[in-house]
Amino acid sequence: MQTKTSPAQPEHELVATSTTVVYTNRWMTVREDKTLRHDGVEGVYGLVEKPDFALVVPYADGGFHLVEQYRYPVQGRYWEFPQGSWEDKPEADPLALARGELAEETGLTAGAMTPLGHLFAAYGFCNQGFHVLLATDLTTGETNLDETEAGLISRWFSEAEVWQLIAEGRFKDAPSIAALALFQRHRAEHSEQPHTGTSQLTA
Repeated sequence: MQTKTSPAQPEHELVATSTTVVYTNRWMTVREDKTLRHDGVEGVYGLVEKPDFALVVPYADGGFHLVEQYRYPVQGRYWEFPQGSWEDKPEADPLALARGELAEETGLTAGAMTPLGHLFAAYGFCNQGFHVLLATDLTTGETNLDETEAGLISRWFSEAEVWQLIAEGRFKDAPSIAALALFQRHRAEHSEQPHTGTSQLTA
């Protein structure tokens, strides 16, 4: 039986022939690109540019420290893992960013930070990605919320309670749920403690 092979794909299947910035502020840039596909078809693509962010999975005592805040686009408060970016330092080291966001939102300091992976938040319309880091050996301190985080609260939940929050629709942040999956993979790959392994970064 003859085997069919797929034709070689070009390096970029869709390229921009022109770009127009339609809106920009300190957090994002919205642009519209006129595009050309490798087969000659022209089109238009709307794209949001945002810097990568760090998402921290703070694990202690068989559970996680979560934060809850009001999310204006969806008009509601939901639980999620601590996360954020530094708009004035878009090229910030992910480890430094993760430590900063963890301390800012929860007051916690991690004795060890383990990178779990890099994912894209919503690559159908946005180029933003995020680094997931597991934080362990936690010590408590004072939060340092900025003005955009007014009303943010933090508390610890057991792992079973986190899954209950998801089932109840009180934990809907897709990056956080994806990070939870990376945490579970990491735990399955390592014996006993989820923070053991060669990828661990210590303070």
